[in-house]
Amino acid sequence: MAGALLVLALLLAVLYHGIAVKLVTDWYELPDFSHGFLIPFFAVFLLWEKRRELERTPIAPSWSGVWLVALGLFVLMVGVLGADLFLQRTSFVLVVAGFVWTLLGRKMLGRVKFTLFVLLLAIPLPAVVFYQITFPLQILASKLASTLLPLAGVPVLREGNVIQLPAMQLEVAEACSGIRSLMSLFTVAVLYGYFLERKTWRRVVLALSALPIAVAANAARIFGTGLCVQYWDPVRALGFFHDFSGWLIFLVSLACLYLVHVAMRLVLREEGHRA
Repeated sequence: MAGALLVLALLLAVLYHGIAVKLVTDWYELPDFSHGFLIPFFAVFLLWEKRRELERTPIAPSWSGVWLVALGLFVLMVGVLGADLFLQRTSFVLVVAGFVWTLLGRKMLGRVKFTLFVLLLAIPLPAVVFYQITFPLQILASKLASTLLPLAGVPVLREGNVIQLPAMQLEVAEACSGIRSLMSLFTVAVLYGYFLERKTWRRVVLALSALPIAVAANAARIFGTGLCVQYWDPVRALGFFHDFSGWLIFLVSLACLYLVHVAMRLVLREEGHRA
């Protein structure tokens, strides 16, 4: 069995070497997906944490997993022929899942399914999906900010993702859409939920809460930038403040995620006492 696993590992290395190199390059060059560097380490940690459970799981090889291997290889072929990096990368997870099922059994696959899901978080979204998400986020953030700014005495005129202030024009570009904080916060929420919650539905709630938190936080960032442009210094507002506020807002988002978790526990505890 060890020899077969080694051979398969070598075959996977040959098949996916170039794909893996390009993936790591994207993590480095695309700030929206820089959290990908953390995913492999977390996946290894998950396997290490479950090592006792995995050792107790009976090994039951099954030919039923071959279809999943074949599907993964088919997806890889389609991705290579169509020059689609997303398909090439997701095919790796399918192939690994198929090998686990075939060589170690369906129960073992069930034990590592969350680890395989975590690996998907490291894969950048396809461009079509990415831009379908980014543009609505730009518009939503622009609407929220342009609604809040007049409450602070700043008259605005919004056209799409462009907010016209008395001092200057403020454009909510793709980089300011909030997609970066959304992807990173969603990943953190998945990891946070895994460590601090045992029930699956609570983990799902925490992960989904990352969406409204990221949207609200990004709107707050644009709102703050608009205030700085109007009442402070436009150059500094779009320079130092813009860069610093990104980190600050992400920390605030993490705090909001924690508050959601605390509130969820308090509500459930209160319902438990009433019951």
